[in-house]
Amino acid sequence: MKFKYDIAIVGSGFAGSLMSMIARRLGLSVILLERGKHPRFMIGESSTPLSNLLLEELADRYDLPAIKPLAKWGSWQQHYPEIGCGLKRGFTFYHHVLGQPCTPDQERTNQLLVAASPRDQIADTHWYRADFDAFLVSQAQSLGVDYFDEIELGQPTFLDDEVELEGRKDGRLISLRAEFIVDATGPRGFLHRALQLQQAKLPNYPSTQALYSHFSGVKRLDEINQFQDVPPYPVDDAAVHHVFDGGWIWVLRFNNGITSAGIAATENTAAALHFEDGALAWDRLLNFMPMLKRQFVEARALRPFTCVRQLSFLSNTVCGDRWALLPSAAGFVDPLLSTGFPLTLLGISRLADILEREWNSRHFDIGLQRYATKTLAEVHATGQLIGSLYANMNNFPVFAALSLLYFAAASFSETARRLKKPHLAPSFLLHDHLTFGPACRTLLDRALHIQSEQDAANLIAEVLRVIEPIDVAGLCRQDRHNWYPVVAEDLFRSATKVEATPDEIAQLLHTCGFYS
Repeated sequence: MKFKYDIAIVGSGFAGSLMSMIARRLGLSVILLERGKHPRFMIGESSTPLSNLLLEELADRYDLPAIKPLAKWGSWQQHYPEIGCGLKRGFTFYHHVLGQPCTPDQERTNQLLVAASPRDQIADTHWYRADFDAFLVSQAQSLGVDYFDEIELGQPTFLDDEVELEGRKDGRLISLRAEFIVDATGPRGFLHRALQLQQAKLPNYPSTQALYSHFSGVKRLDEINQFQDVPPYPVDDAAVHHVFDGGWIWVLRFNNGITSAGIAATENTAAALHFEDGALAWDRLLNFMPMLKRQFVEARALRPFTCVRQLSFLSNTVCGDRWALLPSAAGFVDPLLSTGFPLTLLGISRLADILEREWNSRHFDIGLQRYATKTLAEVHATGQLIGSLYANMNNFPVFAALSLLYFAAASFSETARRLKKPHLAPSFLLHDHLTFGPACRTLLDRALHIQSEQDAANLIAEVLRVIEPIDVAGLCRQDRHNWYPVVAEDLFRSATKVEATPDEIAQLLHTCGFYS
């Protein structure tokens, strides 16, 4: 069997399938290659407002109407109720001291709740990847993308004007050629191994590991806790983070009765818990966290635990002659703050723009270098933020303040893009913003060297000062005591920060479905 294509995409997770659909819509011949078979277990499950907006923009720009309903909880449930999905109204954080009960106080100093939507209909989602990825593959095929799964690829051969790929499927030799290869196989993936690319280090970032599974029978937190005040959203309908010194636990609920949960932790913490023991390590940690112990008392792991011994990853090369890595294959930092999806979707958008404007032109390689530079810069910016958060997991007021740097940048970026003013926020975390970028880097570096309560108080005050010029979500309002709802008035009050008039803000709220 021999084939010739414009583009070969290796890896059929959501990123590879979406990239293949876009390339096909641009009139290119595309083959999508997969080592495994769908449906399959996969993590990387929690979307964000910026992720959903980018997905919506790509669906509109490249005429993918079947994809657009997946950008909101309400439209997803209306169009695809059979695809597993979780309701994500925001980001929930609890701080734990191991061995002690997590007791809320009046000032909510051990909590952080940041809402992402005012109601379920326009909320974000958790993607149950077994269903979600399989659906995207089927959509890619319906658009004319050729798809081969259960294929073992050998070493690529780079010829003068194309790349030859050989592999075996069902005992048969398959040989195909493509003008360009896109690697969507994730960290340490196909091209990283085949081309023997070097791995780079994230500066000041701890060595981390992960342990995770899917569960049934997980109780809701609001079943086992009483709240004196009404939170801005049901605390379980979110990406729930349980933070402790040395690591954190995520809990993501899907509407099919399955809950994704796992631990990301420093190497020392992972060694102390003996991550290699799988379920026993999970139980050891729950025994030190009474709130989670009660939540998982009737839970059952639906599959063996997966242990990842080296969680973060960064390739020192993102593209070359006739190939490119998607951001998900170029680098990964941590599941904390759900940064993986927006990084990947921003990369898909940029690579799609290069294919659309510069394919087979002398500017193509120049565009790829721009893409590579931005990809590496954004992974580095994410690594600096997450590294500073890890360094302060034992100091939750500082951890919460540093998190606001992310939420301020993300909400500002989303607002600017919805106002059709992407020039105000051209990069993830606004890392190249003329004032916020340098100030943020300085704060994150300071956060690695806190030695006293006064250092911590000074840093928190400086964070609020730095985010104020881009704060469109009321994050500087200390009277909210770590609970931040989505309030339209915050946007109206901040209109000038995004160079908008009150009428433009009103139109934005109407367009995105803010009001029921």
